[in-house]
Amino acid sequence: MNGTIRVGNLFGIPFYIHPSWFLVLGLVTWSYSSGLAAQFPQLSAGLALLLGLMTALMLFASVVAHELGHSFVAMGQGIDVKSITLFIFGGLASLEKESKTPSEAFWVAIAGPLVSFLLCGIVTAIGITTTALGPLAAILGVLASVNLALALFNLIPGLPLDGGNILKAIVWKVTGNPYKGVTFASRVGQIFGWVAILSGLLPLVFFGSAGNFWNLLVGFFLLQNAGNSAQFARVQEKLTGLTAEDAVTHDSPIVSGNLSLREFADERVISGQNWHRFLVTDDDGQLVGAIAVDNLRNVPTALWSETQVKEVMRPITESTTVQSDQPLLEVMQLLEQQKLSVLPVIRENGVLVGILEKAAIIQLLQNRTQPNPA
Repeated sequence: MNGTIRVGNLFGIPFYIHPSWFLVLGLVTWSYSSGLAAQFPQLSAGLALLLGLMTALMLFASVVAHELGHSFVAMGQGIDVKSITLFIFGGLASLEKESKTPSEAFWVAIAGPLVSFLLCGIVTAIGITTTALGPLAAILGVLASVNLALALFNLIPGLPLDGGNILKAIVWKVTGNPYKGVTFASRVGQIFGWVAILSGLLPLVFFGSAGNFWNLLVGFFLLQNAGNSAQFARVQEKLTGLTAEDAVTHDSPIVSGNLSLREFADERVISGQNWHRFLVTDDDGQLVGAIAVDNLRNVPTALWSETQVKEVMRPITESTTVQSDQPLLEVMQLLEQQKLSVLPVIRENGVLVGILEKAAIIQLLQNRTQPNPA
């Protein structure tokens, strides 16, 4: 999420807070402190506010525990957790990749609600066994009920909620196609989004009373994220079975390191090729570096005939390349994560295949979307 603030790590997982969280923290603190002050008049305003803040922080700790439930199960499957973020609608654990099987996806999805159910039971047991009274009993009751509500709300069977991911795993298991699971769960999520929006608007339309603003927010959240999930699933399905080599640009800008700068300028630059950067190979066709047209300015033209490209090129590290047999979907995600537009594609022996451009992937998707002529 853009604009998030990193506040540390949780079990090695980067932990972020979105600015919208502070608004919710303030509202929850004010709401519960007002409730405690009304329920227990003997409390001073300052103590009620402090207890309200403590309650709000414990509620958000419950949300973090919910996300850690997802995270620990994912990590047990060898999936890295990129971050946990608190925001206006609760929390979000960002996983590096999807589970490999529907059963693994099911357990990742259900782990969060199970943690919330467990917390509800623990807090309820504490309240019963300690015979808590007064404000403490009220706070324990709120914690138990909110964890129960958190679990039940997240079990709504529509993406992006946990119930949607559970439904996705079930459809994936039945059909054998993970993308059908995402598409189906996304549509259900969109239905629930419209239901939430209508429930927020109906009081205003039919009764002239104020609409439920929170329902409207939740509805728009579900609609947007469910739609994004469906769109990404369609992209994933179209890229299935394709590798990096399938999207390599024809006539990629490749030059031999043994060329002189004069030959390079005459054959590749002056000849009208529009590339500004060329990949450099050795005698075996292996990638050894890159040279930009601007690099020619660093060498006097009188020396171009006796200076070879490999003397001017800059080396390329293996981390900035992709293997030719690497799934194209992984390559696309890598381009997005590192904010790149071009990557060199090499074979296992280091031989250069060519360059892969983000624009080529987009064009490939468009070609696969167009209907075949009759």
